[in-house]
Amino acid sequence: MSLATSALSASLRSRARIVAIPLSRPTRLGNAPSASAGPSGLTYYQFQLATKSKLKAKAPATNGEKESKSWLPEEGLSSWVQNKAASTWASFGKAEGGWKLKTFQAGERMVDRMDFEELALKSIDPSLGPSIKHPASNELDSDRREKDAQERIQIPLHYPPSVLTPELAVAELRKYVEHRIPVHRKGFYTWLIIAPLTAPFMIIPIIPNLPFFFCVWRSWSHYQAYQSSQYLKTLLDTNAIVPESSEVLDAIYRQFDPSRSSAPPKPQGLPRSTPITSSSSSTEPPSQGLLLTKTAVPAIVEKFELGTNATADLYRAVEQARVRNGGEKLT
Repeated sequence: MSLATSALSASLRSRARIVAIPLSRPTRLGNAPSASAGPSGLTYYQFQLATKSKLKAKAPATNGEKESKSWLPEEGLSSWVQNKAASTWASFGKAEGGWKLKTFQAGERMVDRMDFEELALKSIDPSLGPSIKHPASNELDSDRREKDAQERIQIPLHYPPSVLTPELAVAELRKYVEHRIPVHRKGFYTWLIIAPLTAPFMIIPIIPNLPFFFCVWRSWSHYQAYQSSQYLKTLLDTNAIVPESSEVLDAIYRQFDPSRSSAPPKPQGLPRSTPITSSSSSTEPPSQGLLLTKTAVPAIVEKFELGTNATADLYRAVEQARVRNGGEKLT
């Protein structure tokens, strides 16, 4: 590997990151979560792990290497199918009335009801993320171990230090992953079994078998989230994910703290030693209350340069967190 390629690989690895955006305060602050429990708080994770596609696009072909010709798409069959489905779905949204537009609107409402955790996980493509090397047992020379240590992948897990500690940030991510693995494995098989039962809808002329495509889509979505969960677990087991406090993210939490807008103004003229009465403290949010509202989303998007899809997923996550914490559903 040339020096330029090595530098490019290191640069791409440094861009890989995970941003933990807690939506509700974790309840387990003093000890590690139990093995049977899920995450103690609601957290939206922004995964930015794709690096290999950029490296492949930058790598020049050697003089003796010929471009391989194949009927398969250059980006891979799976990616081509997903891109084709996405473009077809987008065309439904541009239709002027008719069943296509109604199908698109109904589908978007279904996406809004999907768990934001699933949407975040399915955005990961493990084939494009950093790969984990498992050295052989006979590689005992110190030079080899030192080289492997230098090339070891380290993915920063950015978190707000006022909400999470380094240990809790990693523990919450681990419980998040371990909780989602069985959920998406079950969802994959469930929708895969239901799909053949929609065969009678094929007799309806003109309109495609939408129930069948819906079942296939849900099964594929769960499969993607399941694969991503297993990939993240591997990264955690190999200590590739390293907690890193983010003062930028912490400043956003301080600026858009919901308790500031909901708390009543402090009476003038009271000394600093005056205790707070129960009536004034009753307006404070509970420990499991929301930490962010939708007003904070634009600032997070700007500071962390999130894309359109990630922005929409973050809005969905904030809304779902509000509903899960007892808020009313918005129609």
